[in-house]
Amino acid sequence: MGTKAKVGREQSLLFTSVILCSLALGSGTVFTPEPEVRVAENKPAKLSCSYSGFSSPRVEWKFAQGDTTSLVCYNNKITASYEDRVTFSHSGITFHSVTRKDTGTYTCMVSDEGGNTYGEASVQLLVLVPPSKPTVSIPSSATIGSRAVLTCSEQDGSPPSEYYWFRDGVLMPTEPKSSRAFSNSSYTLNHKTGELVFDPVSGSDTGEYTCQAQNGYGTPVRSDPLRMEAAELNVGGIVAAVLVTLILLGVLIFGIWFAYSRGYFDRMKKGTANKKVIYSQATARSEGEFRQTSSFLV
Repeated sequence: MGTKAKVGREQSLLFTSVILCSLALGSGTVFTPEPEVRVAENKPAKLSCSYSGFSSPRVEWKFAQGDTTSLVCYNNKITASYEDRVTFSHSGITFHSVTRKDTGTYTCMVSDEGGNTYGEASVQLLVLVPPSKPTVSIPSSATIGSRAVLTCSEQDGSPPSEYYWFRDGVLMPTEPKSSRAFSNSSYTLNHKTGELVFDPVSGSDTGEYTCQAQNGYGTPVRSDPLRMEAAELNVGGIVAAVLVTLILLGVLIFGIWFAYSRGYFDRMKKGTANKKVIYSQATARSEGEFRQTSSFLV
């Protein structure tokens, strides 16, 4: 309680100082006592904006999220796209019920009707949404000595979730050498992206892997466990496949040689050369008479 009271007194003193300075200089001042607002989804939210030094203030509110910008309030009136769920007052704007899409930066812009005086202040609205069940991609098997990548993500959490991995129900530390259970593993773990990379895979990496998403709001959520087997390279299988391929290639070459030695290809050439086509000149014939004008001999 003492810390909150101290912060409140500091904000009040800052606001008072800004107002006194603006009055002394004859310029307008815009101030927000709460520059960051955190509120659960589907709950109301008040974004405050105080101002002084304006003879006839015109208030506008602008919303920005990434590359998207829109007007919430123009000339002291809520715009059509927000009028069903936002209320304007001279102390700020109030959302009746916020959604995750409302997360972003809201700028309160105040000016005189003549445009000679202007000031603005920004409020960051963060709509809190618990994480959903994460989706994972885990290979069913990985060759020892190779590189294996496991991924985990979820799309609903606000603020964005952080990700933690478990093997056989045991939390995997960021640094594997810091734990005896994972000292034989070699991996990197990114809590922001949810990527777990084994480089290289070792025999001790076999197990059931689960990913947990959490963002400090709501209950952490885990994925379904999936098993990854770390297996030795099957040298015997590779050698057998190579031998089978060589045998088949040898049989093919032998077949071609045998056919050639028996003169099969020569007979095919002679058979083609003995075929002749004989054409005869067309002879004069009377109208309506049919006569063969060419013949084919083999």
